[in-house]
Amino acid sequence: MPSTPTEDPRGVEAFDDHDFYDEEHRRHPVRRALGCLLPLALIAGLGYGGWRFYEHTRDNWGSPTCQVRADTFVSEWTPEQAANASTITVVGTLKRGLPDHAATIALTTAIQESKLRNLTYGDRDSLGLFQQRPSMGWGTSAQILDPVYSSDKFYSAMLKVPDWQTDSVGDVAQSVQKSGFPDAYDEHVDQGRTLATALSGQVTEGVGCRLDAVTGTADPAATAAKLTAQSGVRGTVSGSSITVSAKSEQEARAVANWAVTHADSDKVTMVTVGSRQWQRLRGEDGLVWHDAEQPTSGSTVVRIDF
Repeated sequence: MPSTPTEDPRGVEAFDDHDFYDEEHRRHPVRRALGCLLPLALIAGLGYGGWRFYEHTRDNWGSPTCQVRADTFVSEWTPEQAANASTITVVGTLKRGLPDHAATIALTTAIQESKLRNLTYGDRDSLGLFQQRPSMGWGTSAQILDPVYSSDKFYSAMLKVPDWQTDSVGDVAQSVQKSGFPDAYDEHVDQGRTLATALSGQVTEGVGCRLDAVTGTADPAATAAKLTAQSGVRGTVSGSSITVSAKSEQEARAVANWAVTHADSDKVTMVTVGSRQWQRLRGEDGLVWHDAEQPTSGSTVVRIDF
């Protein structure tokens, strides 16, 4: 806190209280104004400095984060969780051609079962994103720990549930999983729907990630193969870029979102769709899209740069 200015004792002795007040007000209006403003300026400066310190700390020391937005809902996830959510989504909507509602059911289930983490442990022999059990016929341990395989197996089981398109999300999830906590899925429906809406490309610029700088060497060919394995969509590799010509704007957005959410693991530095671009940045700018430096040829063309 700023200290209160004190009067020079020698100056006080030259005046009585009344004369001193008159003299000060008559001769030093600027000094009085400064005396009032300086403490306020100091407080404002400390406040601004504190905010800048917070921003610097958040942008440079906070954990890498992915933000998913749809309508008025916003949720934040680790890059690992976001990548798994995107994989679950594109396996259903792009590779299998299922409606977005199917992805909502799958994502809601995975949030409850594993918090969107590909777990190597669980209750009894449960494993993976959906906590599927080898002993119950879901596959081998290695298969279940493959997010593409486990997602595909979930959708296959879901399609066998009568009225899965019209029953409540929680009821369908329970019919597939047969959980000991049948009502728990209902708690995550809003999150599951937000993820499905954004990651399937229903909304524009629904995903952004603030990430650390790339370390190591990227492998564009491996990422292109991974994209095809998960979504069925093929891209063309040229140097340090992958270009995808999507069938629709929604598919282009879904592919772009897949690339952004896998940017941390696959060392992606930039994703461009038409005139808009996501860039790998450490600060808050990594959570949003910007005007593209080098636009693609159209709104259905995606370029993934490494």
